[in-house]
Amino acid sequence: MKYLLLIHMNPATWDTLSETDRQAIMNGHEPFQKVLKETGEWVGTDALADPSQSRVVRVREGVSAVTDGPYAEAKEFLAGYYVVDCESVERACELAAMMPEARYQGVEVRPIMHTSGFEM
Repeated sequence: MKYLLLIHMNPATWDTLSETDRQAIMNGHEPFQKVLKETGEWVGTDALADPSQSRVVRVREGVSAVTDGPYAEAKEFLAGYYVVDCESVERACELAAMMPEARYQGVEVRPIMHTSGFEM
């Protein structure tokens, strides 16, 4: 089963960390990715740009409108994600606990219902 490990970030929390702690988080992804590749659970990962670079598209009565910024005002934002393929939600949670951000913020574990190529 594939799971999405969503990395949430709170700028206020990030700002309280020392430069050493911030660097440890960034450097912590390399050994985590190594584990995923060695166990065969690796599917992929991406870091996301700052929410200030986001655009939200809404269509109302056939007219689309594009606005700047994130969808909703929130203290936290989605900073990145991993896609893993593992045997159970328990294992996906074990992997999420290994992520460096888990020491400071929540890492959401969400099952993936469909993968690309599914028929509509």
